[in-house]
Amino acid sequence: MENIITSKDNPVIKLYQKLSSSKKDRLQYGLFVLEGLRIVEDALREDGGVSQLIFTKQAYEKYADELFQADLRDTKTLVISNELGNKIASTSTTQGVFAICRIPVEKAPVFAENGRYAVLFGLQDPGNVGMIIRTADALGIDGIFMCGSCDLYSPKVIRSTMGSVFRENIYIINDEDRLFSLFADNNIVTSAAVIDRDAEKVTSCGFSGKQAVFIGNEGNGLPREISQRCDRRVTIPMSGTINSLNAAMAAGILMWELKK
Repeated sequence: MENIITSKDNPVIKLYQKLSSSKKDRLQYGLFVLEGLRIVEDALREDGGVSQLIFTKQAYEKYADELFQADLRDTKTLVISNELGNKIASTSTTQGVFAICRIPVEKAPVFAENGRYAVLFGLQDPGNVGMIIRTADALGIDGIFMCGSCDLYSPKVIRSTMGSVFRENIYIINDEDRLFSLFADNNIVTSAAVIDRDAEKVTSCGFSGKQAVFIGNEGNGLPREISQRCDRRVTIPMSGTINSLNAAMAAGILMWELKK
């Protein structure tokens, strides 16, 4: 077993804590963190850019052989005390498995024939964003575009994706003019998800060719100017007095309809 680190002043531990708490540091170093056996396994399996593995002593004894089945030529390993693991953990019952990963180099979007895409416009809840990415992965959505939304690489978003962040095509484009130009240049029909009885019902409007649906902020929905720039406006028909859904739930329904 590696030497067991007990000090919170260890350089790797200090870096992990910076990356865990600060978007600025994540951008500066080009790194983000993971916590939990399953998501670390996913990162190793999907070539998720793991540069550093961190185990508590207990976790090393329990999980190291399993994780070391992956190709770890570019990955360093650190073993820390169980007490230090509890200090750096962001969950109350940590498994004691942590990792530092490289943020992927930004890539140009690739549009599939009859591709299906979701645009997260101004979403700020990390749990919602992570759940939408996970649902998109499950449904086979061809890509997620994030515009003005929360930090993709925050620990809460990453944890909520349950590993889907390493499988789904995700593009961060915070310039809305660039985003609409990109869709127009690639013949993608854009739909704005709105709460409006006059909008087309998503259950019957049909989606042919390349399609992208815009999903707005949890509290305010899409800005009016954005919904007006889209090719059409669609809505989820609802019964009774309910007039809105949780953003992740609405996104799930919309993506399901896109894939039908």
